[in-house]
Amino acid sequence: MSKTIKACVITLGCRVNQYESDAIMLELSKNGVIISGKDEVCDIYIINTCTVTAESDRKSRQFIRRCVAKNPNAVIIVTGCYSQINPEEALAIDGVDFVCGNNGKSIIAKKALELLESKAPKSMFMPDIYNAKFDQMNVGAPLTRTRAFIKIQDGCESKCAYCIIPSARGNVRSDSKENIINEVKRAVSEGCVEVVLTGIETASYGRDFKNGYSLADLLYDVNEIEGVERIRLGSIDPASITKEFVDKIATLSKVMPHFHISMQSGCSKTLASMRRKYNIDMANERINYLRKSIPSLMLSADVITGFPGESDEDFNETLSFFKNQHFLHLHIFPYSKRKGTVAYSMPNQVDESIKKERLRQLSNMELEIHRELLSEYIKSHEIVPVLFESYDGEFAYGHSPSFVEIKIKSNENLSGKIINVKLLDSDDERVIGKLLNF
Repeated sequence: MSKTIKACVITLGCRVNQYESDAIMLELSKNGVIISGKDEVCDIYIINTCTVTAESDRKSRQFIRRCVAKNPNAVIIVTGCYSQINPEEALAIDGVDFVCGNNGKSIIAKKALELLESKAPKSMFMPDIYNAKFDQMNVGAPLTRTRAFIKIQDGCESKCAYCIIPSARGNVRSDSKENIINEVKRAVSEGCVEVVLTGIETASYGRDFKNGYSLADLLYDVNEIEGVERIRLGSIDPASITKEFVDKIATLSKVMPHFHISMQSGCSKTLASMRRKYNIDMANERINYLRKSIPSLMLSADVITGFPGESDEDFNETLSFFKNQHFLHLHIFPYSKRKGTVAYSMPNQVDESIKKERLRQLSNMELEIHRELLSEYIKSHEIVPVLFESYDGEFAYGHSPSFVEIKIKSNENLSGKIINVKLLDSDDERVIGKLLNF
């Protein structure tokens, strides 16, 4: 390459978007492009957008315009869920050169370099996401060399009332076992010790296969890979936590005792309105079996407050459910109207002030339970292996197998290492420990 080319890839939204952005950056790097931050003036800007809420659309447009303003002569490419749902709108933004759908991201790096060489008229590439094959994009290990996210599937067919993502991602399609295994091995060879298998609807992995190969089978095969120390999953919902699934994975030594449950509500009436595939009786039964089968299990969950029609009584049921189930973390969101979804035009929309008050109540309860769980964890786990991930010059931070955050005083950066730590106390957010030889 005759001159230094700088590119910036901006990512909004989920871990799958982040994975795909990492793959684009890797491909650009292989072609000699320097990857820079969003505050630098670059030759190429790629904005990987999100559309999960109307606010996500607004932020996507905002970032596009910021990149154009930063360098009006740069190549501007828009991809991701916002561009999949609103391709013409994205392309109409001044300065945008190319718009790409979700199932065409593997061509973006090449397209960016082509446009840099010879700018062409505005154009778009929007493959049919409902009849598409899995768009393979390989990453390997991240720069931190600790945890690698591996995208194993794309698409969602659940059609929940509040969600636009099935329209943005299309039908379920899974990556091949061989490709996933090779990507995990490559991550391990580059220094990663933990892999997170993730997707748009992770538990639907293999649903499109004719041979019956499932997520549990994939977990077994990844568990057998030498050098992998820890395996985690993207979010799964209670309907996916069948006895058969739990029995298959409970014996896998590298599958960590932490799961993120896509609950959304703790009220059966609200779940039915959301068009979820389970009720609270099923959720309690399956989560309890998961706890019984996997020692030291910790759980986190997503919750939406103020879904249309959610009464005070319904919300109190949600509070009761989460209080009884003791989740380590709750990711709480006030319901946001999203045009194009069933819930957008539902009657009995909840006032914004009520949504925020319910969020506050759930957050306060979460904090109290979080403190209790940390205290119990210290009492029942004197020594735990910690994968360290960051260092601030004084303290090293990492996570235990149960995804409890651990902090220790350290004179060196321990990132990427798994080291036994003696647990001492907590600061209400995380557990404080020390290395055994100190």
